[in-house]
Amino acid sequence: MARLKWHIDGTSPLYIQLADSLRREIISGACGPGCRIASVRELAADAKVNPNTMQRALFELEREGLIETRGTTGKYVTEDGGILARTRREVLDSVADDLIARLSSFGCGADEISRLIADAAARHAGGMGNREKAFETEKKE
Repeated sequence: MARLKWHIDGTSPLYIQLADSLRREIISGACGPGCRIASVRELAADAKVNPNTMQRALFELEREGLIETRGTTGKYVTEDGGILARTRREVLDSVADDLIARLSSFGCGADEISRLIADAAARHAGGMGNREKAFETEKKE
């Protein structure tokens, strides 16, 4: 199983940070609708956390509707495109708000912020590369 890049910084409870890392993988499209998610134990070992902590993170994503448990076959990314689109928009709006607030704290106005973002996007265009995944590529049958 390929490894996920975990974003752990101690600014919020660990299970929230784990859920955020998994949510990022899902909304980025790294694992599409219906994609099977690695087991709790595999994810916990990969993140070097207690399986109970990982289970709590997965519970958060299940509560949000991003993942679902299918009997004894495991956990899968939802196939509900509306939930995926809504969650993606909420996360991206939050990231944009944080970025604008941070740039504003340096005295940047709306025009300068727009230019900075356009310039950064141009620098990064085409350079995204392949991301590591903590998901299996199998779809449910």
